[in-house]
Amino acid sequence: MNATYLRIDLLRQLRDVANIVFVVALPVFMYVLFGSTFGAGGELAGRGDVRFAVMTAMAAYGAAVATTAISGTAAVELMQGWGRQLGLTPLRPAGFVATKVVVALIVAAAAVLAVGTAGVVTGAKAPPGVWAASAVIAWVGSAMFALYGLAVAQWFRSESAVGIGSASLVLLAFFGNLFVPLSGAILTVARWTPMYGYAALVRYPQLQGAQLVGDERDQLWALLANAIGWTLVLAGVCVAAVRRGRRRQ
Repeated sequence: MNATYLRIDLLRQLRDVANIVFVVALPVFMYVLFGSTFGAGGELAGRGDVRFAVMTAMAAYGAAVATTAISGTAAVELMQGWGRQLGLTPLRPAGFVATKVVVALIVAAAAVLAVGTAGVVTGAKAPPGVWAASAVIAWVGSAMFALYGLAVAQWFRSESAVGIGSASLVLLAFFGNLFVPLSGAILTVARWTPMYGYAALVRYPQLQGAQLVGDERDQLWALLANAIGWTLVLAGVCVAAVRRGRRRQ
């Protein structure tokens, strides 16, 4: 990566106040909505309560939305010819992808912190170690969705790429078991989707692989395989797309 390019890109993203407010406020609003619906009774779940489980789910979703939206803005850059300019520099495709991921992770940290703060205010309960582990996993794991947003941007190359990435994320979140507890055949299919392994890993410090509803349990190795596998696939797609774009230019 190039430190100068990283700094410029980060400052440019932070100047987009409307986008920053959206990616930070949306998961907080969803946590308040779902938390007041499913966790109002103070029911216990694993090493915490249901409200904390809802909070971690929304933190995961918020971090994924943040990284997808931030990296998806690369589509606009490509339309403006920025990719052609970068092609004349020593910055390689892998370095371009890595820079976008780091910038997206910085913004995602704000989303995770905002949801965590809302959890504290509303009385979500879990041991301190569970709080810390869930927050770190939500933040680091969201790098996968920075790659997802960048892949969408590279292949669609239009101003609608950000909207497409964010809208499709809602469907992935449903199959990631974030909004409504899944069971049966739908749960079996969901285990192969990109969001599922990431979301279950965020909840793992609390639930240890158990489901909020039902007796099924996920093994840690399966969740790691899901998250790592999809991260590698998306990284490969991003690098291939950047190379394809530079050859055309």
